[in-house]
Amino acid sequence: MTGALPHRLLRTIRLDASDGFVFPRAAAAGEWAVPGTFMFWDCDPATMAGRDRQAFRAGFLGIDSLGWSTLAVVVEATAEEYAAALEALAQKLATELGAPDLMAARLCAAEEIAYAEELAQHPPQTLVALNRKLADDGSISEQFRTFHAADALRATAMPCSAGAFAVVDADAADGEAFDSEAGDGGGAPGGGIDLAALVGGRAPATERE
Repeated sequence: MTGALPHRLLRTIRLDASDGFVFPRAAAAGEWAVPGTFMFWDCDPATMAGRDRQAFRAGFLGIDSLGWSTLAVVVEATAEEYAAALEALAQKLATELGAPDLMAARLCAAEEIAYAEELAQHPPQTLVALNRKLADDGSISEQFRTFHAADALRATAMPCSAGAFAVVDADAADGEAFDSEAGDGGGAPGGGIDLAALVGGRAPATERE
């Protein structure tokens, strides 16, 4: 049987060693990835500095390690792989991130994996970078950009202190940008499951379009 696989998801990817220097914990290459903004709903990004600040600013969350990756790559996935990624995230939510039970964790994981799938609706091997910002009202906005591998390789050819930021901060002309802007904080992103309740209890400020 030939043809495209039923899903597209994100995997972490490393084009150089910079993630190991700029994040508090770097994801390994090849992990299933989600944006992971829910990890910041129970903290104050305005007080972050150094590696924690960079994770907030530009990190995709690797599901297996709960580490961070500057870039994710679009890949095709089977239904079994999709289900396995969802279950792996649910287990992390239940065992390490405070979900009240596995059923609730699976509901929340389903929302985050579905969001990653939305972001992965580009040709396979497209690279995706993100940039989070904290607004004056405390809400979080997410901007995503897509890149060809050659663009990212040019960025990582810079010294580490510059290259780690260059992919995220590139001009819009270097890639396709699409946004998930901050909402009013009155509920769960997109009207769905409230992940924040599972990771610390503060109402989320991010709303995804």
